[in-house]
Amino acid sequence: MRILFIASLHHPEALRAAAEAVPPGAAPLFPPSVAQHFYEKELRARGHELSVFYRNLPAWGGTGHFERHSEGLTPGKIVRGLFNRLPPQVNPDVLLRNRRLREQAAAFRPDWLWLVGDNRVIAPQTLAAIKRETGCKLLYTTGVSPIVFSTPIERAAARLYDLVLSNDFYHGIQWLELGAARMECLPISACDPDFHRPHDLTPEERTALACDVAFVGTLVPDHLYSLRRAALESLRDFDLGIWSVHDLPQTLQAHYKGAALGESNIQALSAAKITLNVHGDFMRYGGNMRLFEAAGAGIFQIADDLPGIHEWFTEGETIVTFRDTDDLRAKVRHYLTHDSEREALARRSREHVYAHHTYRQRVDRLEALLGG
Repeated sequence: MRILFIASLHHPEALRAAAEAVPPGAAPLFPPSVAQHFYEKELRARGHELSVFYRNLPAWGGTGHFERHSEGLTPGKIVRGLFNRLPPQVNPDVLLRNRRLREQAAAFRPDWLWLVGDNRVIAPQTLAAIKRETGCKLLYTTGVSPIVFSTPIERAAARLYDLVLSNDFYHGIQWLELGAARMECLPISACDPDFHRPHDLTPEERTALACDVAFVGTLVPDHLYSLRRAALESLRDFDLGIWSVHDLPQTLQAHYKGAALGESNIQALSAAKITLNVHGDFMRYGGNMRLFEAAGAGIFQIADDLPGIHEWFTEGETIVTFRDTDDLRAKVRHYLTHDSEREALARRSREHVYAHHTYRQRVDRLEALLGG
């Protein structure tokens, strides 16, 4: 198949570093800090032809931007808010990006357009024209709620989506209600055994990173991550370490360890005895990236009690979940004092995701869905 990704480039420096590490002509499309990198790796290995259109790059040059989430208003938020309210049909930069996507699609002739969620640029009319001109179908993938996060142009284009892949079953139903033709609850994230594996840290790395309980992820704004924030605040009297590329609420800044992406994410988790995984307030079925990546890295994980987690893992065998902060504190205390029990569960969790939740298996299912 010929697949044209329509995605945003958020970490150009990571992509440049990855390109410099491979022979000329083998440059990757995506940085190793995003799930699309692992799909790219597996799809290329199977002989599929891939291309990408970075929708967030300005039409007249530039490298885009990385949005650091923070609480409160900032000049950047105001500018982006005004930009998002500007109709695309009167924005010359956006119009030119849409035209260039159509030109790239006409030259590449994809069988499938793979539209990654959080599209704020590509108009439904552009997607409809590409489908009409090339005969391709449209795959839309998302890990977040259409009620909370999707943009007006994403919702307006829903009837063009031939297939929606959603981490969260409830979100997938909402996309069907908006008009999508098909939906599959398939966690977009998974693990790659070559990358998501136990890391042997040097004594210096372990000293710098070590903590009893680690968390890597986003904590602001509070109305999207209040459950995550409350869980971490309940553990402030433990040896807690937090890594994030975004701002932290004031109540947790004393536990901040730094930023972590890609391999540094796995290293940070590898130095801890426990990693905490609490989904965002908008994700009530489960299936975030950390769920499978931490398991693949051999890290003991405590997660919130959500339906999808019990579909993909077995309580007490391959994962531990908690109901409320009292239950969380009790389980953290228990597993910190039972090393062999904790380590055995982490090992079983890694074996489980290697057997059932790798990107190879995700692509097996993806090929069946796209072929059908």
